[in-house]
Amino acid sequence: MRTYFRLLSFAKPIEKYAIPYIIFTLLSVLFGALNLALLAPLLTTLFDQNASGAIPPKPAHTYDIFKTLIYYSAVVNHKYGLLNTLKFVCLTIITSVLLGNIFRYLSERTMENLRIHTLLNLRKSVFNNIMDLHLGYFSNERKGDIMAKIASDVQTVQYSVTGTLQVIFKEPLTLLTYLVMLFIISYKLTLASMLIIPVAGFIISKIVSKLKEQAAAAHISYGTMISYLEEALSGIKIIKSFNATPYIKDRFHKENVHYSNIVRAMVKRQQMASPVSETLGIMMVSGIVLYGGSLVIAHDGDLNAASFIAYIALFSQIMRPAKAISASFSNIHSGLAAGERVLSLIDQRSQIVDAPDAKPVGGFENAIHFDQVKFAYNERPVLNSISFTIPKGMSVALVGPSGAGKTTLMDLIPRFIEPQSGDILVDGKSIRSVTTDSLRSLMGIVNQESILFNDTVYNNIAFGKPDATPQEVEAAARIANAHNFIMDTEHGYQTNIGDKGVKLSGGQRQRICIARAVLSNPPIMLLDEATSALDTESEKLVQEALNNLMKNRTSLVIAHRLSTIQNADLIIVLDNGNIVEQGTHVQLLEKDGLYRRLIEMQTFSAN
Repeated sequence: MRTYFRLLSFAKPIEKYAIPYIIFTLLSVLFGALNLALLAPLLTTLFDQNASGAIPPKPAHTYDIFKTLIYYSAVVNHKYGLLNTLKFVCLTIITSVLLGNIFRYLSERTMENLRIHTLLNLRKSVFNNIMDLHLGYFSNERKGDIMAKIASDVQTVQYSVTGTLQVIFKEPLTLLTYLVMLFIISYKLTLASMLIIPVAGFIISKIVSKLKEQAAAAHISYGTMISYLEEALSGIKIIKSFNATPYIKDRFHKENVHYSNIVRAMVKRQQMASPVSETLGIMMVSGIVLYGGSLVIAHDGDLNAASFIAYIALFSQIMRPAKAISASFSNIHSGLAAGERVLSLIDQRSQIVDAPDAKPVGGFENAIHFDQVKFAYNERPVLNSISFTIPKGMSVALVGPSGAGKTTLMDLIPRFIEPQSGDILVDGKSIRSVTTDSLRSLMGIVNQESILFNDTVYNNIAFGKPDATPQEVEAAARIANAHNFIMDTEHGYQTNIGDKGVKLSGGQRQRICIARAVLSNPPIMLLDEATSALDTESEKLVQEALNNLMKNRTSLVIAHRLSTIQNADLIIVLDNGNIVEQGTHVQLLEKDGLYRRLIEMQTFSAN
């Protein structure tokens, strides 16, 4: 129940929907039951041999709805004749049916609004929380499983929440209303039928008992399958390059079969509930016809033929809410299993959060300082007591063999990850003491991999500054050496670049990324091997753009090419998480150490 009430909290303000739903449902059930109750006076009017005779005594209690309806139909018959009485009863039935269906429509409309409202809030909360999580979380989770939770599981949850409300209120209310009317007609007949209903309920509960466990397994399997799909689509080029298509197909097929088997077992149980309940219902009706018919024949009590037929009609409707309750329990089991997965995602907390007293940083004036910084991945040391300073306006290059800790060191500055010990200071303030958003606003980041979105060139450049003017976007593109090739595209700045910028070359994509960084005009630039994956011609254009970008800015560059390194004001050489050398290009060559060997081998690579 705890899971359900947490999910229900996303329906707030629930009273906006619950109160109208209760009112409309109540009226709908009452008029629905009245429709069948009106069968008694209708049949009495048509078939009672004494219908034109004396008026029966007025019932002492108005809650005896059947005798009351028969009494008033007899009054009308006495005054206006049999045909007019028939018209009156038929008109009453039509009015009752019309009102019942109007209120049923309004109740279902209200429930659908609640369902959509809940889904909106739940999906918003899940997505917002995902966007706030630290980068390390995504390294350990399958993207496809996260996508399945946001898309499929959230969709399943909405029916669980609203389905439960129906189980709690609408269907029991319908069941209770019909039972009251059945007792009014014949308490003997109803008590006899009540002996059978618990047996039917017990059998159906046994059928649906394992649905939640199966539903949880189904959601996990579906998430895995979506992960395989996402990986296959993202890596289609590599898959085909290594002739791995059969392996990928087989992996997806096995999971697909596993998921299908779970769903098949669930559906078997769900579909079994309906025919079983219907069969039990027919058996119950047959028993009631036998017992009730004997009461009518024996003239035992007030049960006559017309009332008995109305009783049969009402009793046949009891199985509808009973079946709806069993079907709702099936959906609830599935919804709660999905809800637990969704809530687990909402409950994830970022390991990197602002301190309670964090203040926004006003700007960058002096220097970035690393003070005895240590970092480890799963207890494997990556950085060991790193200390150095990057003064304002200086260009610093990080070099070293693969695995030396270059990218890790750079990721610490915008707080993508946190050091195990030590501190990083910006203008003498610990980056933990300032708000993360204001810290990152000081920085422009260009990665080795060009991260672009399936949107126009203009919107990709203006991504970090959506209020930028066209003139500012064009100026940034010119600094990044991107304006000319942009204007050569079909629609210029309004050209859609496709998924991840697939319609552009590698050099073009990188220059769009540089233009995006230029537009935000940050005082600090973090460049992670921005030219390493480019051909010579593209590298030249991108390098020119990077040189333009770094003018009058503080830059930290992970270097791969000699052309990037030799212009740096300071070069820091990392090896196994330690700073082994520092100096300018000329100074380090003279030392004849690791830097010189790396230059000679030209094997700088990203961490």
